[in-house]
Amino acid sequence: MSDGASTAEVMAEALVAAGIASIFAYPGDPIIELMEKCRARGVDVVLARREATAAFMAEGFAQATGRPGVCLSTLGPGSTALVNGVAAAHLDRVPMLAISGQIESAREQYFTHQVVDHKLLYSSVTKWAGRIESTAVATTMRKAFRLATAERPGPVHLTIGGDVSRQQARDAHFVMPPTSSSVSAVRVHRGPDGADPLALLAGARRPVVLAGIAAVRGRATDALVRFAETVSTPVVVAPMAKGVFPEEHPLFAGVLDMACNQVLWDFLGDADLIVTVGFDAVELIKPWTAAAPVLHIDMTPNTDQIYASQCECVGDIPAILDWLTDDWSGEARWSEGDVQRHRENLRAAYYEGRVLGALNPTDVIDVVRAAAPRTTVATTDVGSHKLLVGQGWQTYEPRSLLMTNGLSSMGFGVPAAIAAKVADPSRPVVALVGDGGFAMTATEVRLAAAAGLPVAFVVLVDGSLNRIELKQMAQGYPSTATRIDDIDLVMLAEAMDCDGVRAESRAELEKALSGVAELTRPLIVEARINPTQYESQF
Repeated sequence: MSDGASTAEVMAEALVAAGIASIFAYPGDPIIELMEKCRARGVDVVLARREATAAFMAEGFAQATGRPGVCLSTLGPGSTALVNGVAAAHLDRVPMLAISGQIESAREQYFTHQVVDHKLLYSSVTKWAGRIESTAVATTMRKAFRLATAERPGPVHLTIGGDVSRQQARDAHFVMPPTSSSVSAVRVHRGPDGADPLALLAGARRPVVLAGIAAVRGRATDALVRFAETVSTPVVVAPMAKGVFPEEHPLFAGVLDMACNQVLWDFLGDADLIVTVGFDAVELIKPWTAAAPVLHIDMTPNTDQIYASQCECVGDIPAILDWLTDDWSGEARWSEGDVQRHRENLRAAYYEGRVLGALNPTDVIDVVRAAAPRTTVATTDVGSHKLLVGQGWQTYEPRSLLMTNGLSSMGFGVPAAIAAKVADPSRPVVALVGDGGFAMTATEVRLAAAAGLPVAFVVLVDGSLNRIELKQMAQGYPSTATRIDDIDLVMLAEAMDCDGVRAESRAELEKALSGVAELTRPLIVEARINPTQYESQF
């Protein structure tokens, strides 16, 4: 950057250098200058309808692309409203740069109106809460990007004072740091008994692989498939890692802690070795109950200790898998018939509780999956439907099903779908959301219409916050604050310049989605489901 550049200009140049083509914002006085400098450099500044959804859009963008998502807010209420989406990125292990304006530095130490201490506010939900100063702007931006993308990735929050953006930058030379998440050296950490990874594998007769989100970041799919096929071991995946192992593969064994979770835990309970490949315990909904020894393979050591591991292989995940595959000399451990029987049990459990003649939640997932092209990116919100989507939506490649399963915050599905379409307009995008999550974020659909983003928003309407209502029922309590008043989503779609259709049967839903691959503007589908199946599932 040339001498004389302003602080905001250096920040904008840093975003461009990082390959950031879109940022998600809700504007305010202190960030006007930064937004203008970004716009002038060709960065698309996308106006969300509220700060929290701007952060969810940034998270969805990062999940879809693997690159850091960027969101902006103003000071005070803007910065506090941004927190939930930033916290989601923190527990979902998603690289993010969140920037909030602040009152000018001369008044910050004593003024009170709209002044919040951002460092205190964000320190518990970010990897770092820093501050932009004209004397260190390039270095700070470099640190922010490196921290956000380093293992384990997550959000960084930066504060910029209202008087700083126009100040001449005295640290203007930004150099993009390396952001690869791979680790070149491989370290083997053995337990007290000196367990060796190859010896553990050789001694196992029923090993099972449990793959997680670090395997997605490490681009381990090819190595994982080769390892599984060579050893002939089934692969269970964590929800946010769906697609890291092709779900049409005969060794695919299901998704942990989604619908039918007991079937999966029973399957892991029968294993005599669990090979965790990039598995992050942040996704566990139920406590770890498997008794089998664990071979931990990841880019980071097993510092969480949610499960005990007899041996840790720490480094580049594909390289570790290739090493273990190349040195394998044993016989096949599982037959395809064994895995197939497990898959049949899982499938039967998945469809349990369907009501004949009704539009069941699994019907919605099946119909949307059948109508959507193979390359579709799907997002899901949080609720009972997410557990079924996580198990039943067939995913063929990584980053094709986006969800929040670390923080598991409602309100993610709609903004994440919009961001996925912004990230790659060529891929079809569908959002599967409950009526509760949709009520939180419905106005964002107007953004999709205004931006010409043909996303299909499929809303599973049951008039309830079902997950909580079921728990109330289990304790013998009446439904309290869990019933949702009905909304005519077809009329709402019309008001937001979208197409809208209502479906109350499987046939009506199939008709509504028959042209989902050729949408020219957003489509809202009001799928009025019978929720009885949820009672059997959960």
